Amino acid sequence: MKNIWLLTEERPKNDVILTILNKVGTDNNFKVQSEGAKVIPIMKDGCFTFLYKVEDVKCEGFENIFIKIASGNSSFVDFLIFLQEAEPDQSSKPLYAIEETKTDDSESRNTGVYQRCSKFVYVEFYYPGIRKIMLYSLQIKQKIKPTVTNIFGTRMLRTIGVEILGKTFDEEVMRPFTSLDELVQAKSAMRMPPTGNVPIQIEVHPDKITVSGRLFKAGGIGHDPNIGALTIIALCIRRWEKEKPIIITKHGLSQEHLGRGNKFIQIANRLNIGLDGLNVQIATQHELYWHYEMSQEKLATIFLHVLLLNYTKAEVIYANHGGTERGYFMHKVQGPIVIEKYQEGKRAAYKLGDKSLIIHLPDMIIFDTARNQIINVEGKKYSTRAAGIEELANYSYIEEKVILPSHSPSAFIRTVVVFGSKETELKEKEIGFMLNENGDLVLGKYAPEIFKEVVSKATA
Repeated sequence: MKNIWLLTEERPKNDVILTILNKVGTDNNFKVQSEGAKVIPIMKDGCFTFLYKVEDVKCEGFENIFIKIASGNSSFVDFLIFLQEAEPDQSSKPLYAIEETKTDDSESRNTGVYQRCSKFVYVEFYYPGIRKIMLYSLQIKQKIKPTVTNIFGTRMLRTIGVEILGKTFDEEVMRPFTSLDELVQAKSAMRMPPTGNVPIQIEVHPDKITVSGRLFKAGGIGHDPNIGALTIIALCIRRWEKEKPIIITKHGLSQEHLGRGNKFIQIANRLNIGLDGLNVQIATQHELYWHYEMSQEKLATIFLHVLLLNYTKAEVIYANHGGTERGYFMHKVQGPIVIEKYQEGKRAAYKLGDKSLIIHLPDMIIFDTARNQIINVEGKKYSTRAAGIEELANYSYIEEKVILPSHSPSAFIRTVVVFGSKETELKEKEIGFMLNENGDLVLGKYAPEIFKEVVSKATA
């Protein structure tokens, strides 16, 4: 009997998992029965096996649903879905590549569409023809009238074969492009950005196609929304124009900014994209698209998050596991809110370069409802635990200005959660929990009571 395997960089959320399973069932004529989905860690002899299982789901088309944390060797979608009996390896062929986002037009025009486009472009190089899905797991109300940026981006996604789930849209308005001329005309009709910004413009010449767009940020190629926009534009162009070089103009880059490992350069090599005035080097292409994750701190913070949801009534009111998508802060009165990057009223000074005004965010904010405590968690690898301990000193602003007005806890606790090593004891009093490489669950001497509770239940 086959199993469903989900490989992901993200914390597996029950509602998202159920949406994915229902999609697999619908497409493959399976009837999925579930009133909910529950993700549990698989333990053996008191140790975590680095494998999760989804319970409370029944289907005649597959037996079990397993989840493992994986990472890309470069760009990586949020989920690769396999239907097979054995655990996937590099020779396995996934059914779906799924990118999940909670971001809507009402928050960001670019992040909701463009920032993820390059992932769909990149995965196609390794799994040609794979079914691609953009899954919107919106936690706020969808904007009634989509922006022109959203319409243009969604039409490009559909042009390269991406299916949209979780949002309602007008099929006629957001139809795929049918020609290069239609793509160019649609982009030309869009409103120009504010003065000082570089507009994305497409021009067809007899010997080349030029696309303008800024790529320089923070000392190199780092403008993620534009990387996504320019690469998906290029892939759409390649549907109709196979030969002409595509040249990116007004990119803001110098030759020294171009590295061989950047995801944009890897895509540029494959799609014959050049950079105006620069020599685009041949990138070091990764042979494999993904690998099982066994080094990052998110293995510990995701595991702890899952334990808290399964074994306690505690609430994780904010989470950002090791560079995955930032979550909302779950405000008691206002509902889900986005925590700004800078302190209130300090936007202008922050934009001018005063980085002391940044709001330092923990990797998890836990509300222990039984004890009325807030636990702010900094996740780190065992090898960088000292840096994590130092970062605990930075949480005064978020505690006083964001958390306290919402939850009014009786106490704030700051602690570090680490992954790695084969150690079975923790010496530093600031470290509350460690998941080591063998799957051992190690508590610190001053671990929060909620940590002791979940470890006791998980290992019982």
